[in-house]
Amino acid sequence: MSQKNYRRPAKSTHRVIVRSHCKILKNAKPSKQSNKQQPRQMPTNQEATALLSVHPADSMVDIELRNIPLLFPGLLQAVDGGCVETYVHTDRGAILVATQGDRHKPAIITYHDVGLNYKSFNKFFKYVDMQALMENFCVFHITAPGQEEGAATLPPDYFYPTMEELAKQISFVLVHFGIKSFIGFGVGVGANVLARFAITNPDKVDALMLVNCSSTQAGWLDWVAHKMISHMLRARGMAPAVIEYLICYHLGRGAEERNLEATLAYREQFARECNPDNLALLLQSYIARSDLGIARDGGTLRPPVVNLVGAFSPALNDTVTLNARLDPTSSTWMKISDCAMPLEEEPAKVSEAFRLFLQGEGYVAPLSPTKIVAFRRLSDAGRRRACRHSPVIRITENPISEACSAAC
Repeated sequence: MSQKNYRRPAKSTHRVIVRSHCKILKNAKPSKQSNKQQPRQMPTNQEATALLSVHPADSMVDIELRNIPLLFPGLLQAVDGGCVETYVHTDRGAILVATQGDRHKPAIITYHDVGLNYKSFNKFFKYVDMQALMENFCVFHITAPGQEEGAATLPPDYFYPTMEELAKQISFVLVHFGIKSFIGFGVGVGANVLARFAITNPDKVDALMLVNCSSTQAGWLDWVAHKMISHMLRARGMAPAVIEYLICYHLGRGAEERNLEATLAYREQFARECNPDNLALLLQSYIARSDLGIARDGGTLRPPVVNLVGAFSPALNDTVTLNARLDPTSSTWMKISDCAMPLEEEPAKVSEAFRLFLQGEGYVAPLSPTKIVAFRRLSDAGRRRACRHSPVIRITENPISEACSAAC
């Protein structure tokens, strides 16, 4: 196998050396040395046979794989994220729920943003610092109707759920899996849905992690822009203008200058995975959303809240407005610098904030920096250990206030 069979990419990538030990016996009597060893089984499939036939007998070949691109962290599609997909029937049709972890442990429910699905959380929860934390939880990823990868176009007579009805669908998920209460983790549209559920069902929500969340109605400019994009989705599908709008919605302005690799990866993902008709229906529900109707002096969110936003996110002002409507004794506003999508661009900072948040709520034992470093080393070596629990759980009122100033 010669070097010319592999194309050299334009930029430098990781190099992986694969050593292939191939030994082929062709109508020859085995030697005395070979009699002492266990006979090797010949390949049974055509692919393995073809690979072995390329190399001469008793050869050792070094193959340098150069076409392995180093993509932006968090943007790689997980082939096997350890999730089990289940369709849960609701009053507005079936929705896809992917479970990750032991269902007997405390539940975390995630809800994605527009143009994405539950797989947008896969890489964050597979991040090395999150793996130690996830030993204590089971994650339930909810996908909005018709937004899963490869989804068929919804029927013309299907009335897409409103934001309030999307929130009500969470109750069907709780009944299906026997969940009494959960920790909510939502981004954008998903954060708004989880906040609405927490308002009407405060006893079923233990805590909320809201990323790039809006608590108000859509402004006139946003309403016009969403309306035009919805019409374009139905008329022209995933046109370049639609994809550029989604890039601006998620990564903000100047995304190509700030992070070209992330922009290219998301542009390809939107063009490949989104169903334009179904996406238009979700956008229509989001622009027609009502105000959450909460206020700091009364009627606000009862569960503890981490209100998180990226410094370059278009939702920055919306999170400031939400922060002014939350109880300051049970909420924390965090702005992660140099990013628009914190989970994808700054997973280390978000995982640290999430760990401290859950630690403050008494869900996990504090992990010392020494233990975290040791877990990272074991993970890098391809090994994994169980999260070591402590019989004593130190609970603080708001651990993020002091600890996250350095992380931001």
